[in-house]
Amino acid sequence: MRYWLMKSEPDEVSIDHLATHPDQAFEWTGVRNYQARNFMRDDMRPGDRVLFWHSSCPEPGIAGLAEVVTAAHADSSQFDPDSPYFDPKSTPDAPRWLCVDVRFLAKTRLLAPAELRAHPPLAEMTVLKRGNRLSITPVTPDEWAYITEQLI
Repeated sequence: MRYWLMKSEPDEVSIDHLATHPDQAFEWTGVRNYQARNFMRDDMRPGDRVLFWHSSCPEPGIAGLAEVVTAAHADSSQFDPDSPYFDPKSTPDAPRWLCVDVRFLAKTRLLAPAELRAHPPLAEMTVLKRGNRLSITPVTPDEWAYITEQLI
């Protein structure tokens, strides 16, 4: 099992949205960064755990936990001309963008970046590094354990 942090803008999809449908898988569309796409394609597997991060909002941070429930597959938004994530160069036979489906596990209290930075065991956490803008980042087993056992 691997651990991940996945960012979502709460006005698009929040942890509350997933909590409303706890048994439903949600397609994690709209990732348009090759490194983040490659994490999904090459490394994510069903059963992996996710720290659900609210981003680009007044109070960013970890807002809940989720689980990866599918292997990577073509992101449907790349084929929809009405989607902001439409990619005219991508085709169903040769999709450029992939995604995974995730399912709600738990809502947590909000763990803001400032609080996370106050804990030395999280000092090397990718999301806390200066200049990091990736929407998907790996989380080490030690970071996952510390967050889920000590902070949540």
